[in-house]
Amino acid sequence: MATPRKPFQGVTNILRFNWHFYVLAILGIIISLGTGTFLGGMYLQFAIALCIAIGWVSIVSLFVSYLIYDASPLYKLNFTKELFDQNPQLIINIHAGFDETSVLLKDKFPESNVSVFDFYDPKKHTEVSIKRARKAYPAYDGTIEIKTDHIPFPSASVDQVYLIFAAHEIRNENERNIFFQDVKRVLKPGGQIILTEHLRDFNNFMAYTIGFFHFMPKKNWQINFKNADLTCVKEIKSTPFVTTFILEKNGTTT
Repeated sequence: MATPRKPFQGVTNILRFNWHFYVLAILGIIISLGTGTFLGGMYLQFAIALCIAIGWVSIVSLFVSYLIYDASPLYKLNFTKELFDQNPQLIINIHAGFDETSVLLKDKFPESNVSVFDFYDPKKHTEVSIKRARKAYPAYDGTIEIKTDHIPFPSASVDQVYLIFAAHEIRNENERNIFFQDVKRVLKPGGQIILTEHLRDFNNFMAYTIGFFHFMPKKNWQINFKNADLTCVKEIKSTPFVTTFILEKNGTTT
């Protein structure tokens, strides 16, 4: 059985892996208040308003993160049972160095073979938060390191491929296209790719302000799907901030 997620685990991880953003926010408040107090008058009023804005943005982002990662059913993966009429024989879970889902998938599909791949390359995927996450959490047993241009499985051999908060770390458009083409290659006819991501949209802007630039617009994902000859057969919203795309090879929609 999978170990239950701890209360506030999602928010704790965000603070733990992205603490530099919150340190900068605190420094911004201190500097603004200090400068405004020294200059006085309208400058102090502006400084107070700026501090309120910085504090509000930080609190909202953490609250939304709590709703997504701790309060929502996202990590229950309940929708996975609806994707196949029977347990898939072979599942692969691909991540970018931080894996919270392999143990959950193995718990959901105890009779399936679950293989785990990590495409993290420190030369290409330079987010400091991933480096911190890799140090904090050990890899799932049997995890295999791969390159984004090759998944070590035969063509048409995999029933389901899971990409949960991972594919956006492939920042280069061409690299991402090649990656999806190889994911499609290993997929059986009628098999499915389950891609879960934040989108660079209005909801995520309201939650994370400029942080939403780390996410990809929906149109970019659609281009990747088209270039890999994949069809999106279903979209699932676990919250207004997270979208799961169910993808199949063109011409094999079930």
